[in-house]
Order: sequence, then C-alpha cells, then structure tokens
Amino acid sequence: MADGSPSGESHHARGRDETSEERADRRWSDLLQELRVAQTGVQILFGVLLTVVFQPRFGDLSATDRNIYVATVVLGAATTGALVGPVSFHRLVTGRRLKPQTVTWASRMTLLALILLLCTMASALLLVLRVALNDSLAVWLVAVMVVWFVVCWFVLPAWQRHAGDTER
Repeated sequence: MADGSPSGESHHARGRDETSEERADRRWSDLLQELRVAQTGVQILFGVLLTVVFQPRFGDLSATDRNIYVATVVLGAATTGALVGPVSFHRLVTGRRLKPQTVTWASRMTLLALILLLCTMASALLLVLRVALNDSLAVWLVAVMVVWFVVCWFVLPAWQRHAGDTER
C-alpha cells in the first residue's frame, strides 16, 4: 500500500482508471499540445526558408548550396505536411467513433514529422554553416548537432521508456 490504494497495487502498475475512449481523448489532447509546440517552430523556420531565395546573396550561392537549399525547402514542406496531417486526419474522421485509431495514426504522423524535422534542421544547418565556415568544419558541426537531436528526441525517450518497462 505504498501509494495508499486499498488493493496495495502501486499507481504505476495500475495505470489510469479510464475507458478506452477517455484514454483516446487524453492522448489526443496531449498530442495536440505537442503539435502546437512543434508547428510553431517549423512554421517560423519554413517561413524564413521561403524568403532566402529572394535575398540578393542567393545568386552568389554555389550549385551545391542551391541544391542544399532546395532540399531544405522540400524537407520543410514535408515536415509541415506531416505536422498538419493529424489535424486533417481528425477533422475528416471526426464523429465516426474512430478516436483511438485517429490518435494512433496522428502519433505516427507526428513521429514521421520529427524525423523530417531532424532532416530539415540538418539541411538548414549545413547550408548556413557552409556559407559561414569552411565545408569540412560545417559537416562536422552538423554531424554533432544531428547526434544531439537524436539523443534529445529519440534516445532519451527510448531509454526512459525502457527503464519504465523494467520497473513493472
């Protein structure tokens, strides 16, 4: 009875006392909060990327840097699509009693969006750092940042998930 429950089960082992519909509603609400945070950053980044082509120095970029720019813009558009996808998905299936499935698909799209965001960030960093520094240093700095993003976004949550599973 460490948590004061009459059955003696720990709260962690019991989980929440909610129906599958209540769980889907809670998970959808959580996911929307996560999407709001990610969408804001992606929208700002994508907006800035769209203006680069209209800057006077854009014409001075090498063919390689222009290709990196195009790849970055396409990745940014794909990221935006993946982040907006859950909203569209929800809107098109709402009222059809598919909330648990909607949450599952929206979660998958959000994970895909995080992977695309990682690629967008790496590409944008590569472009900026190639212009600001020499090529080899730029590549090393981007590699370090990609590792940092992977650790923060994927490794630490996976580690915590594993640690949580072993506690049960």
